[in-house]
Amino acid sequence: MSAPNIVWFRQDLRLTDNPALTAAVDRGGPIIPLYILDDETPGDWRPGGAGRWWLHHSLARLGDTLATLGAPLNLRRGVAREVLSRVAAETGAAAVYWNRCYEPFAIARDKALKASLGADGIEVQSFNSALLVEPWTVKNKSGEPFRVFTPFWRAASQDLQMPHPLPAPQRLSAAAGVASDMLDSWKLLPRKPDWAGGLRECWTPGERGAQNRLRMFLETAVERYAGGRDRPDQENTSRLSPHLHWGEISPRQIWSALEHADASRKNIGKFQSELGWREFSHHLLYHAPGLPERNLRNAFDAFPWELDEERLLAWQAGRTGLPIVDAGMRELWATGWMHNRVRMITASLLVKHLLQPWQDGAAWFWDTLVDADLANNSASWQWVAGCGADAAPYFRIFNPVLQGEKFDPNGAYVRRWVPELAEVSDKFIHKPWQAPTPPAGYPAPIVDLAAGRQRALAAYETIKGS
Repeated sequence: MSAPNIVWFRQDLRLTDNPALTAAVDRGGPIIPLYILDDETPGDWRPGGAGRWWLHHSLARLGDTLATLGAPLNLRRGVAREVLSRVAAETGAAAVYWNRCYEPFAIARDKALKASLGADGIEVQSFNSALLVEPWTVKNKSGEPFRVFTPFWRAASQDLQMPHPLPAPQRLSAAAGVASDMLDSWKLLPRKPDWAGGLRECWTPGERGAQNRLRMFLETAVERYAGGRDRPDQENTSRLSPHLHWGEISPRQIWSALEHADASRKNIGKFQSELGWREFSHHLLYHAPGLPERNLRNAFDAFPWELDEERLLAWQAGRTGLPIVDAGMRELWATGWMHNRVRMITASLLVKHLLQPWQDGAAWFWDTLVDADLANNSASWQWVAGCGADAAPYFRIFNPVLQGEKFDPNGAYVRRWVPELAEVSDKFIHKPWQAPTPPAGYPAPIVDLAAGRQRALAAYETIKGS
C-alpha cells in the first residue's frame, strides 16, 4: 500500500470546496484527516469560550461525515508543529496538505513546518480556501498595501473570476492504526455552569448547517439586505459569519450562490461588499500583524483612556441603562452573536462615551462571539475607535438613543433582550429614564450622553495634531 497523505484541517471544517482535501485525494493513497487542538501557539488568540463550543460541534459533524466516506477524523492535542511532525513520522506519511491561515502566529508556524517537513523528505502543499483574494495579491498604484476600504475593494473585485467550487469526495481510503483523542476528552463544552443553552437554540454548527443558513438567506432575506441590514429587529442578515470563520463554507461558495441568486444587483452587491470588508480585514492583519493589540495609527498611543473596571463590567453585563446597548450585550451573552449595527453602537459607547480601551472590548468579543475572527474583530474595533484603517472620524460618536430610535423604531429588539422594559411605551423605549414612571429594576444611564460626548471630543483633541 502506498504511503498515506495527511490532510490537516484547521479553519476549513468542510468537505466541499476544500482544495487541500481534493489535492490529497487526487495524489492517491490512504488519507489521514487530522485536526490538532493547539492552545499554545496562538497565545491569547486561542478560541474563546463561545468559539470552543462551536468548534466541538463542528468537529463532531465533520467527523461523522468523514466516517461515512471511510476515513475517520483523527484528533490530537498539543503544539501543532510538534504534533504534525510526530504524526507524519508515526504513519510514514508521504505528503501533508493544508489550507492557509492568515493570523501572524499561523503564518510563522506554517513556514517553519514547511521547512522542517520538507527537510524530512515529506511533500507539503498549501492552498487558499478562506479568501477571495489573498492579502499579498492586492496593492495600490505605488505597490503598497491599501489602508482604505473602498479603493481596496475596487481593486480586489475588479475582474474577479471565481473558479467553480470543488465537489466533495465521494469516497476516502483510510490509513490504518492512527491514534486519536476522543473529542469529549478535550472538554470544549461548558459544564459547570452550562451557559450554552442559547447557543444551542440559535445555531447548527457544521457544513450542513452552513449550507442551510445560506439557502435560507437567499430564499428569504437577500432581497431586503441593502435596505434592511441595519435593522436588528428584523431578520435581514445572513448570519453566515461563524460558518465562514470556521470554514464550514467558503467565500467562493457564497459568491457563486450570490451570482445565481434571484435578487437585485443592489442587494447582491451590498452583500458582496460585506464579504469585501472581511477580505480587507485580512489584508490589514497580514500587512500589520500587530493589529489585534496595537493602534494602527501611532498617534493613539497617547490617547487618554480612563480605565474604569466598574464601567467595563456594566457594559459587559448589559447594565449600562442604555437600552439598545444593553440589548446587544445580552444578545451576545445569550447567543454568541450580535447584530452588526448594534456591534458598532455598543463599541462606540465603550470607547467614546466611556473612554475604555478598544482592546478591552475586543477581548470581550473574542471570548463571547461564536464568529470571533482575529482579522475582523481587530479591524472593526480599531475602525470604531478611530485608530485603524479607514477609521470613522473621531467626531462620529454614535448616540445610542438616536440609533435605537432609527434602527429599532418600535423597540422590538430592545424588548426581546431587555424584558425589564417590556411595558415601556414606544416613545420612551430608548430613553426609559424620561418615562413618567421609570421602569423598576432597570439602571439609570451609566453616563450622561451629552457630557460623555464632550469628554470624548476633548480626549480626541489631545491627539488630533499628532
